[in-house]
Amino acid sequence: MRLLKVLMVAMLAFGLGAVTVSAKDMKVGFVYVSPIGDAGYSYAHDQGRKAVEAMDGVTTSYVESVKEGPDSERVILNMARKGYDVIFATSFGFMDPMLKVAKKFPKIAFLHCSGFKTAKNMGNYFGRIYQARYLSGMVAGAMTRSNVLGYVAAFPIPEVIRGINAFTLGAQSVNPDVTVRVVWTKTWYDPATEKEAAKSLLDVGADVIAQHQDSPGPQEAAQEKGVYSIGYNSDMSAFAPKSHLTAPIWNWGPYYTKVVDEVRKGTWKAGSDWPGLKEGIVGLAPFGPMVPKDVQEMVNKKKAEIASGKKVFVGPIKDQKGVVKIAEGAVATDGELLGMTWFVKGVVGTTE
Repeated sequence: MRLLKVLMVAMLAFGLGAVTVSAKDMKVGFVYVSPIGDAGYSYAHDQGRKAVEAMDGVTTSYVESVKEGPDSERVILNMARKGYDVIFATSFGFMDPMLKVAKKFPKIAFLHCSGFKTAKNMGNYFGRIYQARYLSGMVAGAMTRSNVLGYVAAFPIPEVIRGINAFTLGAQSVNPDVTVRVVWTKTWYDPATEKEAAKSLLDVGADVIAQHQDSPGPQEAAQEKGVYSIGYNSDMSAFAPKSHLTAPIWNWGPYYTKVVDEVRKGTWKAGSDWPGLKEGIVGLAPFGPMVPKDVQEMVNKKKAEIASGKKVFVGPIKDQKGVVKIAEGAVATDGELLGMTWFVKGVVGTTE
């Protein structure tokens, strides 16, 4: 018979508690917004799930292609009723539905990816993927000939805007003449729509296509046009081997296994986690063979600097209108990064 899970009553100064479960028979659930497939956002999270599945005394389950909103609440609630010990919801639109369920099941540890709300038994987490995006921007800036970079973007939320800005700053660091043109798809996973968006950017002269999308559609469009591409989430080189320069990628295994182990030991406390290059949660996919060795060395040097603490958003940084948003010598705070709703100078597009 399963041992009862115990809610620890020791509270942190800011009111969050710790959850612990039996050392045996742990059940961990994952909720994905898109199909797992063999590349992309949900695929990367599922690689992390497999690392959890390999832990002793732990079984996992997942539901893929869950729509944000009421449908996600139903899925999360179903897992909670089945006695899962830890539940990870991996898309921004799962935040409020998870919060509602978490309040009803105080003995379960809930974790939401990319959001900002917490409860006594619900934390949030994301990775500093903007660090890897900066590096991929350096590659794109070095490889462009037209000085026009295209960016197929999902939704105009701070997470996506922050990534576009980091990519642009990285490109400008090696090529001050570049501009980054943005097209919004208002999708996370729609291969046909995302591919068409990439084509519209190719039509205005972009010769490197980057993306904040789950599908490899933009990569395929770039290869068909004979230009370069920057993937996202996982190594997408198999879909566009002649085009794919590199990609900002996720490595969720270390984080997921850490959290599950903490819950089992009773040391996990709900809060906000934002690990990055230093912790190995984000990184770059292997460089394509077309990327010159000197470019690779330049990017790897910067990667080591960022992993050692060098910041990406350091002033002076101006917005599209030329207004200084981050003063000279100042470093953007995490709060400013998490609430970023403006584009840096050099981005062509609107934040809506």
